[in-house]
Amino acid sequence: MGEDNKTMMEEFLLIGFSDSPHLQVPLFLAFLLIYLMTLVGNLLIMITIYSSSLLHSPMYIFLTNLSFLDITYTSVIFPQMLVNFFNEGTDLSLSECLVQMYFFTVMASTEIILLTLMAYDRYVAICNPLRYTVIMSKAVCTRLAAGCWTVGIIDTIPHTVLISQLSFCVTHTINHFFCDISAMMNISCSDTWKIEILTYVMGSIQTLMSFALIIISYVNIAFSVLKIRSKDGRHKAVSTCTSHLIVVILFYGSVSFSYMRPTSSYSKVDNKILSLSYIAVTPLCNPIIYSLKNTEFKNALRKKRNTA
Repeated sequence: MGEDNKTMMEEFLLIGFSDSPHLQVPLFLAFLLIYLMTLVGNLLIMITIYSSSLLHSPMYIFLTNLSFLDITYTSVIFPQMLVNFFNEGTDLSLSECLVQMYFFTVMASTEIILLTLMAYDRYVAICNPLRYTVIMSKAVCTRLAAGCWTVGIIDTIPHTVLISQLSFCVTHTINHFFCDISAMMNISCSDTWKIEILTYVMGSIQTLMSFALIIISYVNIAFSVLKIRSKDGRHKAVSTCTSHLIVVILFYGSVSFSYMRPTSSYSKVDNKILSLSYIAVTPLCNPIIYSLKNTEFKNALRKKRNTA
């Protein structure tokens, strides 16, 4: 197509999760409930940790960051998605789309690194318990958490810049419920090979390195658990790791499959479902699997309720 025949798109129409009229209300109520439960659960974690001296330990610095991350994560996507159910699609300018995409990608990148640090925290706690408070001091944890956010913010800039330079001349309809990188590349009439290579290379380096560090941490944890003679001790050590592993597999698997593949294999329906696994399911489950089943957290919550 010649340059003269190109109609540059300055606005994009988000189709949303489903265009079936009979599904709009049930889906709206379901996602509204998920969003509210995610906000309440993660806010409860943050307030309880902040107000309880029992939880002012290094590992809860990561939990606080994870809760804040999940609140921001879902708030970037869910309000717009809920509006889409009744507007039959929502128009967004290119700048609005880029802003949503940027902040969403920042959260995804930050969570990948944060999950890795949480695995390292469990490794130190189980494999080197006597030096845990020294190695994972509050100052160290604070710097590590700040480093997560810094990497996430910087890592996302090249993708956003390259997406902003694409031409969208065929259609302005994005068959997704948010401005996803893959969805925007799919409707572009420009050559997207640079973005695909950048996404694949940077995604592979970050994801594979993080996942490798998690595997190394858990291999060492496994050897340490096998040395524990007490059955209750082994059960306690394993129980603190199982939930984290489930989230790691769910989050890393869906993110990797969504972004580390060529646009030729892009499936609109599959990508929406995969996106929900780390946009909706993981933030909703995190309060339960990381804190609400944690004995220290429940004791602190019970104490706070009794003194209220």
